[in-house]
Amino acid sequence: MRSASDDLTARARIRDAAIRAFAEHGFDATSLRTIAADAGVSAALIVHHFGDKNALRAACDDYVVAVFIDDKHELIEAPTADRIRAALNDVERYGPYVDYLGRMLAESSPAADRLFDSIVQLTRDVLEEQRNAGLLVEMSDPEMTVMLMVMLGLAPVMMRTQVSRSLGHDQLSTAGMLRSTLPTLELLTHGIYSSSAFLDGARQAIASTQDESTEGGTE
Repeated sequence: MRSASDDLTARARIRDAAIRAFAEHGFDATSLRTIAADAGVSAALIVHHFGDKNALRAACDDYVVAVFIDDKHELIEAPTADRIRAALNDVERYGPYVDYLGRMLAESSPAADRLFDSIVQLTRDVLEEQRNAGLLVEMSDPEMTVMLMVMLGLAPVMMRTQVSRSLGHDQLSTAGMLRSTLPTLELLTHGIYSSSAFLDGARQAIASTQDESTEGGTE
């Protein structure tokens, strides 16, 4: 007779196998039979625990979201603002969760929206702390800057394969993180242009466009 602890263990094995398979192959290309084989269970047991494949994905979504943003989740022992950073610093252990996160954010689902909104808010909070500490320059659109910082941070996660292929090593590995640290801080601290010509030109063009729109609206 199967015990409750056996059921919990099997459920966790199925969930973890599904996370790995969905992250590597995508949802549509992954069958319950493949997940069952990886988890060492029958496809019927997956149906018993989760119902269908859509329900299994929803459970995986909720679990991965909890890994990165739920303070009560025990997988990563770090404050909320550092949870993704902690996972990236141990990519060998958390790689499947990071890859699944990338898949989630590339698709539309309530769990992905919740995760993205949480990342945006964490980024907003960090920049606000830095602004209050006098570490930031004046910005024309602080909220857009928050979004650009989020995109900069998530790009290696969502395009892990492409970035790693171009660089010749995994950008999310320890070596990859070390390599990107200085260039990222150089970009954020000094920018890349030695002249303000592009910025000045953009300001003039935007101001001219806004003036034309104002004039057109008053006619």
